Amino acid sequence: MTGRNDGWAGMGWESWADHDGMTRRLDGGADPEAWSGGRPLHRAAVWGSPHVVTELARRVLDVDALENGTTALWEAVWSDRPDNARALAAAGADPWRPLIGGWSPGRLSLAGPTPDLFEVPEGKTGLSLVERTAARAGRRLVAALADLHYEGTGLACVAGIDAEEAIRRLEATPAGGEALEQLLEEPWAYNFDGSLQIVGVTTVRGGCVVTQPWGYAPSMPGVLTRLSNGTVCYGLYANPKSGNQGRIARNGSIEGWDLHPGGGPDLGDSPEEVLASYLYRHSAVAYSCAFAGLRLTDGRAVAGPPDVWVELPQRDYWEQ
Repeated sequence: MTGRNDGWAGMGWESWADHDGMTRRLDGGADPEAWSGGRPLHRAAVWGSPHVVTELARRVLDVDALENGTTALWEAVWSDRPDNARALAAAGADPWRPLIGGWSPGRLSLAGPTPDLFEVPEGKTGLSLVERTAARAGRRLVAALADLHYEGTGLACVAGIDAEEAIRRLEATPAGGEALEQLLEEPWAYNFDGSLQIVGVTTVRGGCVVTQPWGYAPSMPGVLTRLSNGTVCYGLYANPKSGNQGRIARNGSIEGWDLHPGGGPDLGDSPEEVLASYLYRHSAVAYSCAFAGLRLTDGRAVAGPPDVWVELPQRDYWEQ
């Protein structure tokens, strides 16, 4: 909501689908170019109906105006709103305008669930073989993890090593007995500091997964750097309070942190990064696995039971 009476007062997310209400607001003086620091057409592309999108599109000066580097049509494609994307194209939006990473909304749609959304005009290229392969792999991985509940989970997705090697690098020891059974039965009732020492490790196609369904330990720098010697790994903590937090470790060093797997791309991202963000939007675990080249067929390596439960030695894992 805005802080002044500009015609948008009382606007809620459900209002973007209300064509009659939107028309009344616009006829009453609401600015079709600005709402709460952004562009109304971008919001309608994601949350609205095709009728609202069409109404707003005919009132703006430029149907392809940018907000944070993207057009409203890009937002409709990204948000899997093909109905709104078609309405925008009918209103004159350009599906083939290059945007973040050189991707246009039209090319991006070729990698998504509606590849026939726009006709590819002569002279415009479709997806490369590498991009088509990545798109197929992405659909398989997202489908394999579709029913996974991972809020509160910590992960390390490690390329090229199996569970046995991961355990060796971590100098971990097997965990078991009554204490482990109690922890697995009620992890939130267990002593949190003690529970952080217990992680699961599972060999998967392409490498291994270190998991902790109740905490962030696998994503701590000291864990990731030990696991990543001679390889790469992606750490994820699905923080219930602040959202998904990612880290990248390569060859024993942290090279990326404060990342947001499963979110949108950033201005300046490479074409490969934009495609990965699109394929794994809203699926942080799939993004993390894909980054390390892991090919999971189900969620067991993440949610458990893992191949083996182990206990980490006591040390400061916030240090690399």
